[in-house]
Amino acid sequence: MLLSTFFSVLRVFDIYFQFLVSARNESYLKSRYLEFSKEMCYYSLSRGEMLFAKIPRERKNMGGMTSSVAAKFAFFPPSPPSYKVVTDEVTGLLLLAPFPHRENVEIHKLQTRRGTEIMAMYVRHPMANSTLIYSHGNAADLGQMYELFIELSIHLKVNLMGYDYTGYGQSTGKPSEHNTYGDIEAVYKCIEETYGSKQEDVILYGQSVGSGPTLDLASRLPLLRAVVLHSPILSGLRVMYAVKKTYWFDIYKNIDKITYVDCPILIIHGTLDEVVDCCHGKQLWELCKNKYEPLWVEGGNHCDLEHYPEYIRHLKKFITTVERLPPRKSVDRREKPRQSTEPPKSQSKKTSSSKLRISFDHHLGRSRTSVDCHDKTRKSVEIVDNRVPSDS
Repeated sequence: MLLSTFFSVLRVFDIYFQFLVSARNESYLKSRYLEFSKEMCYYSLSRGEMLFAKIPRERKNMGGMTSSVAAKFAFFPPSPPSYKVVTDEVTGLLLLAPFPHRENVEIHKLQTRRGTEIMAMYVRHPMANSTLIYSHGNAADLGQMYELFIELSIHLKVNLMGYDYTGYGQSTGKPSEHNTYGDIEAVYKCIEETYGSKQEDVILYGQSVGSGPTLDLASRLPLLRAVVLHSPILSGLRVMYAVKKTYWFDIYKNIDKITYVDCPILIIHGTLDEVVDCCHGKQLWELCKNKYEPLWVEGGNHCDLEHYPEYIRHLKKFITTVERLPPRKSVDRREKPRQSTEPPKSQSKKTSSSKLRISFDHHLGRSRTSVDCHDKTRKSVEIVDNRVPSDS
């Protein structure tokens, strides 16, 4: 019975995680879809639900197994990487070859909490009021995103930090869902400690698969300025199949985590996206607490939205709008202790800055447990149709 379950899980992961790859492998996606669509008929989610329900004791081990299977099929780092890391002989600074040195671009090697070392690039803008952390899509690395990051920083007038996931580009290790969470945390920690960025000045930008680590971090940082989701996914499994609930073996459960994000969210999606259907973006927008006018790019596909004039125009308008908003105050939803009947003790007027500053680790840890537990039990909103007609 356990062996049958193992092969069933292997099959379903092989099918749906191919669809997390970017449109750069669009022809490959189509061939994989045709090859596996018939096999999918032999596997139903109801059967899978029954199989998993009969092995509760092995569930924890199966979770680890499915995570490794997911990593094998979900991530497609460019091979070979599109760039190399070199050290300038004069200044000793890190550079990305073959790109020329720019005074406003700094290259970093960052250590993550999961023991890997990732590459990141920081683009400085002299008039910036915000810092944007960009989590790119699948089958891409910093070399391929380099020029776009420069252009976005110029047009949006923001500091921009882009990075490669574990196992991408010149980053070490093997890619996985949880490694990407550690990656974006390391990047956030860098802009906070190295550049002095405050949480309320940070905008998180996630493209496609990058919407996963983006929403995971955003759900745990209550004072963020804003979030941008570019061709986002509801979850890994939902890219392939319109399931009605969140399964324990699914990855990037954005449909559950987005409800924890308090800041304004802009969603951009192409109406003719052949990799991640536009209905993903539209349903995520419906679930947003703090909605901003979305951009449904008429005729846009998965990886060409930057070429449409309305893309940069709408994105610039959004950033200008959120920068004008007053800083939001943190709301502590936990039960407050009852007031003591004893007279208050005198407090020293001098308070160290370390006590006033809420630590980065506290922010990341304060809701991780509650979010993860909620993901396992919460039923998501039902997707009525796999394709939602365009609003435009």
